Amino acid sequence: MGKTTLSHAIAETMPSLYLDLESSEDRNKLTEPALFLNLYEDRLVILDEIHRVPELFQSLRGLIDQGRRKGHRTGRFLILGSASMDLLRQSGESLAGRIAYIDMGPLDIREVEYSQQALNDLWLHGGFPDSYLAEDDRHSLAWRKDFIRTYLEREIPQFGPRIPAQTLERLWTMLAHNQGSLLNASKLAAALSINGQTVARYIDLLVDLLLVRRLQPFHANIQKRLVKSPKTYVRDSGLVHALLGIPHHNALAGHPVVGMSWEGFVIENLIASAPQGTKSNFYRTAAGAEIDLLLELPDGALWAIEIKRGLAPKLERGFHHARVDLEPARCFVVYAGQERYPIAENVEAISLLGMAQMLDTL
Repeated sequence: MGKTTLSHAIAETMPSLYLDLESSEDRNKLTEPALFLNLYEDRLVILDEIHRVPELFQSLRGLIDQGRRKGHRTGRFLILGSASMDLLRQSGESLAGRIAYIDMGPLDIREVEYSQQALNDLWLHGGFPDSYLAEDDRHSLAWRKDFIRTYLEREIPQFGPRIPAQTLERLWTMLAHNQGSLLNASKLAAALSINGQTVARYIDLLVDLLLVRRLQPFHANIQKRLVKSPKTYVRDSGLVHALLGIPHHNALAGHPVVGMSWEGFVIENLIASAPQGTKSNFYRTAAGAEIDLLLELPDGALWAIEIKRGLAPKLERGFHHARVDLEPARCFVVYAGQERYPIAENVEAISLLGMAQMLDTL
């Protein structure tokens, strides 16, 4: 569910006030925020695009504490923004102990009316509602290209010193080409003619804006040489395809990124479906033992997940070696088919939807 859809759904079910902080009219109402918001003490106030007015956090802290003294302990404000709250707090007052967080990613496989076509469309178009629901591939791609341009030219400059949009777009595109690869900042820096520290800072920003995921390696107490670099993924598969100019399924099927695009798509769906508090990593040793996704569940159980795009998945030797190293509680191969069946001893093949639903019920 998109954040605008969420805010409208809430507004229909409880007394509320919606303020779009991209609107100069609504921003002007908050020239004296305490004075204005005190008028709506008995209503939920929805503050959309909060990153437009980060200084508002200082006033919110006082208003929340004031409301608590009057018995309004929860449900006073719904804060929506296009960035991680950690980034937003850098420009405002900490709301530690006064706020609960919900990471609202794009649509995932559990949130669409499932069919094989829906799965393919969600993978190609990504999970942004306007992209997924577009009438055809052409309109979806146009929406995503507009989204990328708007982010580069309007959104990102709000979060730090001026970053050349062309340089950041090239970096973002390079990350899409290298979807699921180990991060090599020096190689990226050389290609962009900037230094490694600048590349690291730009990637930090893309991570904070929830556009890129750094999947960290799993560190186990075993006598193995482990890979120490994270993998990077552009989080929304539709943006991967827009950055690479992939317009439809036929072009995607023949593109070199197809396998890693599917892997990133599956990883995002499974992380979104996993219980709160689940830790996600990958595992790789210098000798070639590898697991695409390790989920450490809140109860400490370790699940090993291999990701294959084909309909007849086969396990590689590196996966079996990694199982011996880590001894995970359960092992799965998520593939593009629909049936669930044992593929090896203590290893099950399962569809993406089946795996997501299993995680969702934990």
